[in-house]
Amino acid sequence: MREPFRNEPFTDFTRSDNIADFQAALMSVESQLGRTYRLKIGPDWLDTSAKAKSLNPSHIAQTVGIVAQADTELAHQAMLAAAAAYEKWKRVPPAARARVLYKAAAILRRRRHEFSAWLVYEAGKNWAEADADTAEAIDFMEFYGREMEKLSECQPLVPLSGEHNELIYLPLGVGVIIPPWNFPLAIMAGMTMASVVAGNTVVLKPASAAPVVAAKFMELLEEAGLPDGVVNYLPGAGSEIGDFLVEHPMTRFIGFTGSKEVGLRIHEKAAARQQDGKWLRRVIAEMGGKNTIIVDEDAELDAAAEAITSSAFGYSGQKCSACSKAVIHAAVYEDIVERVVERVKSLKMGKAMEQSSAMGPVIDERAYRNILSYIEKGRTEGVLIHGGGKGDSSGYFIEPTIFKDVAPSACIAQEEIFGPVLAFIRADNFDAALDIANNTEYGLTGAVISRNRNRLEQARTEFHVGNLYFNRKCTGALVGAHPFGGFHMSGTDSKAGGRDYLLLFLQPKVISERF
Repeated sequence: MREPFRNEPFTDFTRSDNIADFQAALMSVESQLGRTYRLKIGPDWLDTSAKAKSLNPSHIAQTVGIVAQADTELAHQAMLAAAAAYEKWKRVPPAARARVLYKAAAILRRRRHEFSAWLVYEAGKNWAEADADTAEAIDFMEFYGREMEKLSECQPLVPLSGEHNELIYLPLGVGVIIPPWNFPLAIMAGMTMASVVAGNTVVLKPASAAPVVAAKFMELLEEAGLPDGVVNYLPGAGSEIGDFLVEHPMTRFIGFTGSKEVGLRIHEKAAARQQDGKWLRRVIAEMGGKNTIIVDEDAELDAAAEAITSSAFGYSGQKCSACSKAVIHAAVYEDIVERVVERVKSLKMGKAMEQSSAMGPVIDERAYRNILSYIEKGRTEGVLIHGGGKGDSSGYFIEPTIFKDVAPSACIAQEEIFGPVLAFIRADNFDAALDIANNTEYGLTGAVISRNRNRLEQARTEFHVGNLYFNRKCTGALVGAHPFGGFHMSGTDSKAGGRDYLLLFLQPKVISERF
């Protein structure tokens, strides 16, 4: 019998042997930078004349990889390959499909530091963030494999005399997977392998800012024995192939994580009925957030300041769960602001490859310019009390930036910035704090730091987010323990890493026989 699921432990980087192993992985990956990566459609690795460079955001003169780019003709070929593979893959027993995930997880566990090093170079993650990303990818595969085995068992139904009734789960068909760049291994692997273990086949369009990590994962899937065509690797510009894949007549579902704007476009395109279409395309979407940490007047202040700092500036604020506004009770407002600023001053910003770096770069030039424009806007909407400037010009570095005395309706308090920018907002009482936290079109994560049980219970029902945390940070969801997904414009509340998630990639069928 397989062991119960347990989260993969994080690497302890205070140990000298782990430090040495990770440094060796970084050196090994550095020696491989600049290589060319091809598409994979069915059994074939294909080159194209169109190419795109993936750059190291810590050192933009360094090319991580040169990646072939698909057009609509190749996208159509990929859909055909996925459809052909589906006819065989859907008949593979669920337990056998799960074993592919367990094998892939085992390989990734053995090559953990190698994949984390790729995340350091391509996604600009520091050592701890990269290690956590890889651990989460392992978790997703181990967890979804076990959940699919459970769903393949006899499902409980109310017994009916004279009949035999059963409910079974069937795969949907061909899906399009569009993962984000901020968790280019964990979320990419999670969405892809949830689809696969459910019996579907997919066309994987990796994030344009992190396609090499996905290419390496494709190589791993080959080693794990996944049949050709079950996952087809199709890097390419969203403007070139995005709508084409979503609207393709063979597309049965779309798994997407990314911006609200792109998610809404996918939702709209997918909803349009196909000519002679036999199904409604299913959309599983996670589209970001504007997340709040509330600090009550009786909170443990050091714990509150640590939660805000970690949530706001981990991975340079580039998590959909990141705290981007802190709503503080007036009685402790100035104290909390001061404590957070002091902690942020100690954060070392530097290249992700350096072990001492607490904060690395933002992902690319587009994000860099967008975040800086929000900082300029913030100067007119609040009081800049820390940061606001650029870092080392060899990469996309932006200082951790804090504004205080921001109005709840301000642009920087309402819009997703996706960078190291934090807005402090004063609340006269706890009811007002909840109103400010809910005053957004998003509903992904939030946290309340308080020792008042009545107020925690009030927040339990009145703080409208998909993932609500008490007396801890609002980032760092763990597979199995914190099923993840949000309300409103944060997406379809798909709860990745939860027991319900695989049902989104399956369709139930009831069979009744009267004797």
